[in-house]
Amino acid sequence: MANVRVERTEDGGFRAVNARGAEVRMGGGTDDGVFTPVELLLAALGGCNIVSVEPLTAKRGHQLLRLAMTVEAEKVEQNRLGPVTITYDVELPSEEAGEVFRAVAGRVHEKYCTVGRSLEEGAEVRLKLP
Repeated sequence: MANVRVERTEDGGFRAVNARGAEVRMGGGTDDGVFTPVELLLAALGGCNIVSVEPLTAKRGHQLLRLAMTVEAEKVEQNRLGPVTITYDVELPSEEAGEVFRAVAGRVHEKYCTVGRSLEEGAEVRLKLP
């Protein structure tokens, strides 16, 4: 089971802390140096893809010269995002590496990224109140 604790900080902001002690600060979008919850969702989707694509491509014998991505979405309603677009920024050492990269990235996106699959399938969100 994956879990994080989200809590208000002494300065009135918020942070998410995982079981290993790592933390991410967040806010409502007006504070510098923090992510909004929507930005964290996009980062989670991008991270889920990229942390799988890089080692799987390397495992197939192709080290990418540059690997980055942009993940973007627009709000289509006040409380709902429209389609999310992932755009890779990659420098490839060869056309063969490009073929391997595209195949790996496609499989990760379609089958193996837990965050993406959960968004596409519509994971149930339950609320427990004290």
